[in-house]
Amino acid sequence: MNSARFSVALLFLVVAGCASDPAPHEQLRLSEQALVQARAVGADAEQTELALAQGKFEQVGAALAAGHHKQARMLAEQAELDARLAEAQLLTRKSNKQVSEVEQQIGVLRQQLGEL
Repeated sequence: MNSARFSVALLFLVVAGCASDPAPHEQLRLSEQALVQARAVGADAEQTELALAQGKFEQVGAALAAGHHKQARMLAEQAELDARLAEAQLLTRKSNKQVSEVEQQIGVLRQQLGEL
């Protein structure tokens, strides 16, 4: 009786251990969407984070082909985060530039008002 339970438990562990992670189709979609969105706001391959994201996204295909779904999922997640970081950094730089321009215009207006 105990050996039967042990055999069933062992079989369960073997089956659970052999079950592979499913292919990360949804994560691939999210990663690709993040890359497209980063490029849409003006990020390009010269931006380090976007280049990293693109490189990791390309590695996903090799990991999937080799059946390494967990590695593919991790690479896809990293690619998504790198792309989102590239987008955020670019938007921050654009915002800072706009703030500087507005501050400069305010300075000119103050100077003109002071002269009146």
